[in-house]
This record gives sequence, C-alpha cells and structure tokens, in this order.
Amino acid sequence: MTAWTDDAQPALTSMYRMQWEEAQQCHVLLFPEGMIKLNGPAAEILQRCDGKTSVAALVADLEHTFGESDLHADVLEFLEQAHGRHWIR
Repeated sequence: MTAWTDDAQPALTSMYRMQWEEAQQCHVLLFPEGMIKLNGPAAEILQRCDGKTSVAALVADLEHTFGESDLHADVLEFLEQAHGRHWIR
C-alpha cells in the first residue's frame, strides 16, 4: 500500500504502455502477456501519470477539465488500486 501524497508524481511502470485501441474504442494498457481495457475515468487519470505531474496537479486538471470538484478521494482510491496492480509506481 502506498500513501499517495499531493506531491507524489505517479508514473506508469515500464512493463505497461498505454494507447488508444481503435478496435476496442477505448484506451488500453498493453503489457507482454496481454491487454487491459480501461474505462474513461481510469484512462483520464493514467494519461496524467507521467512521472512529472503531481497528484495535486493531476486532481486539479481533472476537476478543471470536467467541471467537477471533490475528485481528490476518488483519484487517490484509483491510484491505490493501480499501484496494487503494479500499473504505476
């Protein structure tokens, strides 16, 4: 379990590559043994996990982009799950 702080800068682990999959009409995570289809919110968060963007900036960008507020807890929950699945570091 990782306690994500607002200063943390999550990034995809080197085993995964994210891309738009035309045949699936969604973003996917590709890895040597397969592919994971991402839902819209997961893709939006993971697109911002570039190793440079802080969690605070990521949340602010999502809230601005989608005109929502109070996304912090939901983003942290997703980051915990993604980290637990070794998608991000």
